[in-house]
Order: sequence, then structure tokens, then C-alpha cells
Amino acid sequence: MTDIGVRAVRQGVRRGADRIGAATPPGRDRAVDALRAAAVLGVVLGHWLVTALVSDGRALRTASPLQHMPWLTPVSWMFQTLAVFFLVGGHVATRSHASARARGLPYHQWLTARLSRLFKPVAAVLGLWTVAALALLLSGAEFGTVRTLVKLALSPLWFLVVFAGLTAATPLLTRLNPLWPLAVVLHVDLLRFGLGGPSWLGWVNVAAGWMVPYTLGAAWTRGELERRRAGWVLLGVGAVATAALVAWAGYPASMVGVPGDGVSNLDPPTLAVVMFGLAQCGLALLLRERLRHAMRGPVAWAAVACVNLSAMTIFLWHQTALMATTATGLLAGRLPGLHTPPGGLGWVGARLLWLPVFALALAVCWAAFRSFEGGGGGRGRRSRVVRAHRPADRGTAAKARHV
Repeated sequence: MTDIGVRAVRQGVRRGADRIGAATPPGRDRAVDALRAAAVLGVVLGHWLVTALVSDGRALRTASPLQHMPWLTPVSWMFQTLAVFFLVGGHVATRSHASARARGLPYHQWLTARLSRLFKPVAAVLGLWTVAALALLLSGAEFGTVRTLVKLALSPLWFLVVFAGLTAATPLLTRLNPLWPLAVVLHVDLLRFGLGGPSWLGWVNVAAGWMVPYTLGAAWTRGELERRRAGWVLLGVGAVATAALVAWAGYPASMVGVPGDGVSNLDPPTLAVVMFGLAQCGLALLLRERLRHAMRGPVAWAAVACVNLSAMTIFLWHQTALMATTATGLLAGRLPGLHTPPGGLGWVGARLLWLPVFALALAVCWAAFRSFEGGGGGRGRRSRVVRAHRPADRGTAAKARHV
């Protein structure tokens, strides 16, 4: 590309970023959107780095580099960002519910609007994978391969069920102290691991474990976490407790499930991953001012806004993008980092080179299915992240700026 072409691209990006910045309400807390975008992208990158589809004859099976290279465990600390998503979700939902009550909006209308944003994009995922699974089975594909692909594609849906349940319970959770669900997680783990209780008790933590950061988000809304001391306490207590649980209580060091391990920190959540989430939430709170400063840049804010506008599409389709790349690559044979077992540094280096290809495949999915996000993206629909700048309507914008 010539220098003139590069300058033209830069000018186009700058103009687009300026338009997004002008359409953003001046009072919007951009740090909240930045944290949400970081949480979504962290999950995506984490899955792309630790999920391998190994070609074994006609079949595909899942494998994890964490199983064969334990020294990669810190990757799970960096990219297991669900606690931050629930923190932001609790903060935004409680603000939204308070705003709805102030405007006299009934609970059922508020909840329907919130949940429709979550579940309308799901219809496209379920429809495509129903057709794809039937086509694969009719074409003679191994049942185990089809089951692996469908399970991987639909695995993000568990998160939506939990998030939807907490969203529905927002009026009850608005003032709940996070120590209460944390106490539930502690007692469940004591019964499971300390007293030999039934393993099914762990599923109580699916709700209680993610309720901890969600109710922290509600505390943020109440103004209880504004002082930096709160962030330092959460970071310090969470980090020390996690280290102690791993070192002396036998919890796995990985914050995601690893094939072959007797216990998974994530499926269902354990006390270790919940305490780790507290540390993440503390760090997120400490970074708010820096993020607000960084989001003053028009290009940085435009990127964050675009991720937020397509968060559900990115989240729901990133595994499909991985599998589409893997399936297409099989036409060229077993490719390193894509179809080969994750057993060494060579695989890690090759997988890093595949990340831009996964991103390109996800961009194709985004172009095809983004219209499902937020109810079809009709011409008159106003964005939840940026809104047209209407100086005469500042009061309305002020009410909606955090919703």
C-alpha cells in the first residue's frame, strides 16, 4: 500500500472514530465499557489459546495444551475473565433497574428488554448448528466428532443461562452483601472436599459463585467501591486466598478445566476461582481511572464501542470461528497448531500464528449474524453504547447513559 493509501486509511479511521465519540453521551463512564470489552476478548483469546481440535483419522477430539504443558497455567490467569464480566453486568443491571423504576417502567418490561438482548442472538447459533449437525451426521461423519463440535459451539450458552438468572434476580440482589454468596461457596466446598459430600453439591456454586462478582457490581452502583482502598483489599485478599488454596488446600492452579485433572476450578466453580475472581475485580476497580483516561482517545474508544455493540455476537460465534478454520484447514492436511496435539513450544508458536486467521473467521461470522444482536438492528434502533448526539435531548441521554 502506498503512503497516500495509508494516509487515506488513517484519515478514514480517524473520521469514523470522531463520529463515534461525538455520538457518545458526555457523562458516560467509558471505563465500564472498556472493562466489558476486555472481559469478552479475554474469554475469546483464552478459548482460542487453550482449545485444540486434534485430527485423529476421520475424527476430531478436543485437547488442551494445559494438560501437556503445565507451565502455561498463567495463561488461564490472564484470560479467565468471567468475574470481571459479572462485575460489570451487576453494576450495569442495577443501574438500569434503578433507572427503570425511576421512570415508572414495570419490572416485566425491564426484564424482557434485558433478556431479549441476550437471547435473540442465540436463535441464530442454535439454528445453524442444528442444521450443521444433521448435515454432518447424514454425510457419514463420526458421531463423536459431531458431538465434540456441537458441545464446543454451544458451550458459551451455559454462561447466558446463569447471567440471565442473576439479571432476573437483580431486584433481590441490589443490596445483597457479597459475603453471603461467598459463604455459600465456602460451605459447599467444605462439604464436597472436606467432608466427602456428594459431588452434585458443587452445582450450587454455579449460581452462588458468579453471584459474588455480580453483587460486587451492585455494591459499585451503591457507591461502596469508589475508594481505591476497596480495590486494593479485594486484590490483596483474593490473591492471597487463591495462592493459599492452591498451595495448601489442593486446588488446581489452573483457573479453567484441564482434561485429566480430578477437579476443575470452573466446572463447577470452586472457592479458588471465586477468590481469584475477587482479585480480578479488585484490579478492575483500580484500573478505572486509567481506563477513563485511555478512553479519551477517539480511536481507543471507537474500538471499545464496536466490541460492546457486538459483544454477544463475538461471544457466541468465536468457537464456531475456531472450528470453521479447523475444518477448512483439513483440506490441506494436518496443519501444526491447528490439528496437531498440543505438546510443545512448536505448537504454541504455530497457534499464535493462527490467531489472526481465527479473528478473520470471526469477522465473517460477525458480518453474517450481527443483525441478530439487539433485536435485528432495525434502522430506527438506537445503540446501547453510542447514541446520536441531540443537544435538545440531554435529559433523556442523561437517564440512559449508564443503561
